Amino acid sequence: MGESYCFSLNLWPINRKPMFDNLSDRLEGAFKSLTGDNKLTELNIAQSVKEIRRALVAADVNYKIAKEFTEKVKEEALGTQNVLKSVKPGQLMVKIVQDELTQLMGGEAAGINLKDKPAIVLIAGLQGSGKTTFSGKLANFLKAKKNKKPLLVACDVYRPAAIDQLTVIADQLNVPIYKDIEEKDPVKIALSALEHAKANHNDVVIVDTAGRLSIDEKMMAEISTLKQRLQPSETLFVVDSMTGQDAVNTAAAFNEKIDYDGVVLTKLDGDTRGGAALSIKYTVGKPIKFVSMGEKMDTLDVFHPDRMSQRILGMGDITSFVEKAQEQFDEKEAKRLERKIKKNKFDFNDFLTQLNQIRKMGDLKSLMSMIPGMGKLTKNLDIDDSAFNKVESIIFSMTPEERDNPEILNMSRKRRIAKGSGHKIHEINQFIKQFDQMRKLMHRMSKGKGMGALMQNMGRKM
Repeated sequence: MGESYCFSLNLWPINRKPMFDNLSDRLEGAFKSLTGDNKLTELNIAQSVKEIRRALVAADVNYKIAKEFTEKVKEEALGTQNVLKSVKPGQLMVKIVQDELTQLMGGEAAGINLKDKPAIVLIAGLQGSGKTTFSGKLANFLKAKKNKKPLLVACDVYRPAAIDQLTVIADQLNVPIYKDIEEKDPVKIALSALEHAKANHNDVVIVDTAGRLSIDEKMMAEISTLKQRLQPSETLFVVDSMTGQDAVNTAAAFNEKIDYDGVVLTKLDGDTRGGAALSIKYTVGKPIKFVSMGEKMDTLDVFHPDRMSQRILGMGDITSFVEKAQEQFDEKEAKRLERKIKKNKFDFNDFLTQLNQIRKMGDLKSLMSMIPGMGKLTKNLDIDDSAFNKVESIIFSMTPEERDNPEILNMSRKRRIAKGSGHKIHEINQFIKQFDQMRKLMHRMSKGKGMGALMQNMGRKM
């Protein structure tokens, strides 16, 4: 994607909290209790640990888990209090908590087993947990990032809209789907789908199964039979992270019956307290393999415990941010853009291209929270992805000549653009002024100058 530049938008409101927002705030408060102390002592460690335990319990973490976690933190802190004297107490405690959080959530990322030909991925979970949406996201993930040829299989024969929903998702992703609206036995559907996959060279078969509003014997018997007959390469349990400790209890009950391989946490963009993410690995002994946010098919991420612990502690996740940027990187386009910037010829068409690349990277507020230090700055800002729509409507109201040559925009042209885009003339003026400022700063940066001015400008606009 080449160099990245920040641009000030008039952002329209949306009611959404960053994940683990309350937990992050409470943990920050626990570390602040060490401010002003020269070293860790038994007294300030005990005080900080008490606040950390309260923070975890408030995040819907089981008290037993919270107590055991904080005992480990306390033991580690007491063991290092006389060793690392050059490190500030608050910083040392943050590092200890980060390491323990990482271990609590699994230690390292767990991969998905796709060695079989074809590999079968069985999806299980309660109704409303997001199984069908996740099935589509997984198909998209495997197709786009793993170069696989997935087949979606509709085995939810009970929920009337389930097959239709999976069909719409499959069409949207241009991924094949196997369904049989006449057959009511999910085992027969799945076995037929497997033969279909072999005949059509699909190397991954994703089986979307039925859910219930609560755990019942019929549901458990059906998913157990499916697993026994299919012998899947991977069985994933999908759970709604917004249900907190209930999600952990449900995960444990399912695991006793079907012994699944990993967990998928959905709806992490909701007002989640974090209890499920922090407790499932400890309680069930199975890793979280994927996390999912929103309805968009590209909002699925491999779960990295170390990166998640960094985000919980407000340290950002620059590794994931860079990975997302690299996925959109086009070396040829980057070089073309660099040449235009050096000649001060960056135009509105180029700007639209950059917006689209940012959009493909995911949700704006989640992206900004990945950048170290940005989480606190954006915490109380309402950032809506539709903010881009306003900018696009202005640019799309321009003629091709105007998009190529921003300098020709006189008052007459601005009035026409305002009318065409449905915005007021002062909004058009503001946008063009900001674009011109950004264009000049990018040109100066391309010559190795003006970095300080750019950062100051970004700070003011933020």
